[in-house]
Amino acid sequence: MMQLATITDIRAAEHVIRQHLSPAPLIRSYALEKELRLPSGRRVWIKDYGWTPVGSFKLLGAINWMAKHLELIGDRPVAAHSSGNFASGLAFAGMTFGKRVIIVMPEDAPKIKFARTRSFGAEVRTYDKSTDHQTGQRDRMTREIAEHEHAIQASPYDDNDVISGNGVGGLEIVDELKRQGRKLSHFVCAVSGGGLMAGHALAIADAFPTAKIVAVEPDGADDFAQSLDVGKRVRVDHPHSICDGLLSYDVGEQNWPILRDHVSEAVSVTDPQTCQAMKWIDTQHGLRTEPSGASTIAALLSRKIDIDADGDIVVVLSGRNVDPEDFEKWTAAET
Repeated sequence: MMQLATITDIRAAEHVIRQHLSPAPLIRSYALEKELRLPSGRRVWIKDYGWTPVGSFKLLGAINWMAKHLELIGDRPVAAHSSGNFASGLAFAGMTFGKRVIIVMPEDAPKIKFARTRSFGAEVRTYDKSTDHQTGQRDRMTREIAEHEHAIQASPYDDNDVISGNGVGGLEIVDELKRQGRKLSHFVCAVSGGGLMAGHALAIADAFPTAKIVAVEPDGADDFAQSLDVGKRVRVDHPHSICDGLLSYDVGEQNWPILRDHVSEAVSVTDPQTCQAMKWIDTQHGLRTEPSGASTIAALLSRKIDIDADGDIVVVLSGRNVDPEDFEKWTAAET
């Protein structure tokens, strides 16, 4: 029987994470409260993972995974595929623990994600994302590195140690809300492979069992919404969106049971709605976000979520790694 990550695993991971990282800030958004016309007793909070050393949440899972596999790795390299954020997270973890990291990334990944990954000492090899659904080149390259270079392969999301590390961010949210004596009505988070949401959902459901946990996807990559509808994992063979970090083909096997049990609903947003949210966040908060990070706020701004309830709303901003020229292009379309 498959062993799933638990809240106990997340609490254990917290001891690992705290040795290396400070909590990402939970920022009250007065602007979102006004935009959503919330009554004075309710608040909106943005969990901004753009403040991590790699500019996204992916570092949490990568640090915990690396720490738990040090003995197995030994002097062997670590290999993984990534659209970019797990790449830099694993590269940072490799730098932290003195391990060689080899990453397989799409050749059209944002330049900032290549730069961050290489800045922490990782080696990058690329593939053609546009044909990968036909060729399987991404997985084949990663597997060949493991086989031919005796590397230990890491999953960017379908792994309990990654899920548990990511869940530490959920504990951070819980601790801050509890410290301020707040109640939580809605938790809004993006879903791709499911490593971010699975970890956070475990932490949120444990502390706030009545909170509604809402997943957000691009409408061109809504495999999780389809999965919820039919009660089993659905694969989308050719996901498409400007949200490059949300284009997994399906949610992971380790993630699916957790998501199925804890996520209340899944909503989708269009790329234009995400562009509008990117511009809104920059205007209101001075934060330049990547599309994947802005998708959750897009769901709130476009009223995709019924927020009528009693309690606060937490929305996850998963990352801020966007090339300046792309940010300008996408936000200019909304002027």
